[in-house]
Amino acid sequence: MSDEQTDNDPGPSSWIGKIREALTDSVHDRDDLVQVLRKAQRNKLIDSECLSIMEGALSVADMQVRDIMIPRSQVVTVQANAAPQDILPVVIEAQHSRFPVIGDSLDEVLGILLAKDLLKLALDANSNRKFDIKDVLRPAIFIPESKRLNVLLKEFRENRNHMAIVIDEYGDLAGLCTIEDVLEQIVGDIEDEHDTDDEVFIKTLDGNHFTVKALTPIQEFNEFFDSEFPEEDFDTIGGLVLSQFGRIPQREESMKIGGFLFKVLNADNRQIRLLHVSRGAAEAAE
Repeated sequence: MSDEQTDNDPGPSSWIGKIREALTDSVHDRDDLVQVLRKAQRNKLIDSECLSIMEGALSVADMQVRDIMIPRSQVVTVQANAAPQDILPVVIEAQHSRFPVIGDSLDEVLGILLAKDLLKLALDANSNRKFDIKDVLRPAIFIPESKRLNVLLKEFRENRNHMAIVIDEYGDLAGLCTIEDVLEQIVGDIEDEHDTDDEVFIKTLDGNHFTVKALTPIQEFNEFFDSEFPEEDFDTIGGLVLSQFGRIPQREESMKIGGFLFKVLNADNRQIRLLHVSRGAAEAAE
């Protein structure tokens, strides 16, 4: 047998072998693992983008659905008893690929409508055939707000689902979460041809809790929260938080600034990506 290393058995001279060697000797917990990966990046064994993805993959194990879900107030739904001519404008304007279908109330989710299932309806617009949305309805998957993102991603892959309905402790609709929302925590924002510059930067979780993208302009943050952070010093809320830390903070680190508690939900070695913002001094004291 040849002494040459195979693809399945990387030798110590390969970058995989070097990282494996380092892991064997010095890693005892997740912080150690992150430090090894960052050292590998400094030594140019992996590039910055690779490190960012690895750290993002680790972060989803600590994050919950409530941290990234589309909140109830922003969920676009379709009424089960709506006429076809009323459904198509909603789908066209929202430009989503999937829509929760509801019954008599927002909390009565009957299933999921795929936009592509309406193509035949659009082509047969002049047809007299009666349209029943139940004929094209897909089952809805319901998950709690507390579900870990790594668990949800595994379920998405195993069940081939792309959307889950998030419910609160009373079984009411709290929001929804898609596979794209989870993947963005690993690889960063995934933009498609429908994304625009006026994307939603701030999502309301409840009256005093919010998720805020670090790229949110200071002006938009001030307008939303009626705050008075200086707009001339920093362009984004992430820049403001970063300046207060004086370094790139790690996930779960928090800091009180001007009556708000900022907790880092997602960050890499270069920038903060996502923040959990709590309003009021009571939260900061917890």
